[in-house]
Formats: sequence, C-alpha cells, structure tokens
Amino acid sequence: MNINSVINESKIFLKKSFIKTAQLDSEILLAEVINKNREYIILNQNHTVNKESYYQFKTLVEQRSKGKPVAYLVGKKDFWNYQFQINEHVLIPRPDTEIIVEQVLKITKFKSNLMILDIGVGSGCILLSVLKEKKNSRGIGIDLSKKSVEISKLNALNLGLLNRLKIFKTDVDNFNFGKYDLIISNPPYINKLDLKYLDKDVINFEPNIALDGGLEGISVISKVINKSSELIKKKGKLILEISFNQREKVKKLLINKGFYINKILKDYAKNDRCIISTKI
Repeated sequence: MNINSVINESKIFLKKSFIKTAQLDSEILLAEVINKNREYIILNQNHTVNKESYYQFKTLVEQRSKGKPVAYLVGKKDFWNYQFQINEHVLIPRPDTEIIVEQVLKITKFKSNLMILDIGVGSGCILLSVLKEKKNSRGIGIDLSKKSVEISKLNALNLGLLNRLKIFKTDVDNFNFGKYDLIISNPPYINKLDLKYLDKDVINFEPNIALDGGLEGISVISKVINKSSELIKKKGKLILEISFNQREKVKKLLINKGFYINKILKDYAKNDRCIISTKI
C-alpha cells in the first residue's frame, strides 16, 4: 500500500471512533513509524509503506482509536521552540501554557542571573524553555512524582541544561530551599467534581495527580501561593496558570499573602489562563 491509501484507511477508522483530528493524527503516527516528518507524508503520497511499518502503524492507530493521545503514542511533544520527551506520567505540554514562557521572557527582558523555581515541574517544558532563553539564569524544579523528576532530568540533559538546573522529588509543603527572583507553576487546578467531564483523551490517560485540584480546584494553588510567599524575594514575580473560573479566588489568595496583582492574561480561547503577581 502507498502512503495515501494507508492514511485514508486510518482516517476512516479513526473517524468511526469520533477522533476529530483523524487526518492529522494519522499523518503524525505514520511519520513516526517510517522515521520521517509530516511534510514527507504530505509530499510523497505514492511512496510504498512496507508491511512491517504498516502493521506497526495499525497498532498505533488502534490505540489512538481508544483515546490514547498522539503525544503519548510517539513519546514526544513540541513546546515553545523545543521538543520534549513525555510519557503517561507527565501532563502533555499545551500551547496555552506557552503564555507563561512568553510572559517570563517579557517581564525579565532586561534581567539576568535569575534564580527560578518551578513548582510541579512535570516534563520540565516551562522551566527548561525559560532557561534555554535566559542563558545566565539557573533553575530548580520540584515535583511529587518520581517519574516526572526522571523525565524532566532527561529533557534537561537533551537540552544541555543539567549544569544550570536541579530537580527534586518533594511536596511543595516540605520544600524550604533557597530564595527566588521568579516562581512559576502550572499546578493541578481542575475541580475534583469536574474531572469526569474532561475529554476521554485526558481523563483516561493523563496523570490524575496533575489534574485534580481538590473540591474547588484551588487546593494545590493555595499551597503553591503559601509556599511561594515564603520562598520568593521581595519584588519577585509569581506566575501561575489557573482555570477559566478561578480569577477572583486566586486573586484573593494572592493578596492575602502579600502579592500585588500585575495582570491576568487570557488563553487562545479568550479564557483567563495566567495570573502574574509581585511580592510586596
């Protein structure tokens, strides 16, 4: 079979399973199997796919039809200007989260030698992207998950950042090391009662520990703010990712802990997504 036939067969199969991105997913998965990029797939529709690759591809498509995200199937995801290795122990990096990186670079444009803390480092995508851009800065990442620590260290190695970075397995409540110019966090912020409404791709495959924010969705956010108020330097910045409906609650928590609210940014869907504050 040629590439065109293989992709069409997969697309029809995935659409029957209500996969909205059937064409795109098929192209990405086939590109991964034959070790080419997606552009190659698009431009070489008549090229033959050998039997071994075809059956390997069909196995991946079968898993995709059950909802397993493409990023987990290929084990990687692009974020900011870099590629990160991921697995089912870490949240899949999302374009909306790039807003944090964008804002960090904007507000620290004329600053160097920053000490940065990432609470809930996950794959490392936020902290590592910032450190790649801020050549003279150093970072610390913490996470409850041993598997997250392992994969963020692997990504740090791949990006040549191990000499400017330390990553620890610890709960935020038990972390008391250092003082920071900047603290960033994309904590679990989904209301526990709302988890069942998430897309099956998310709730069935992404780690619950990275999603569940407790009964009001702000349990972990509250912990992050409390600890940040102790660890951040005066006039230091705290940048948090939040849910679309948490603006006022998070503002109140921040103000009560001595933070001034600089601004609240919206994501690509025009929902509140990121809150920037300064320790006063």
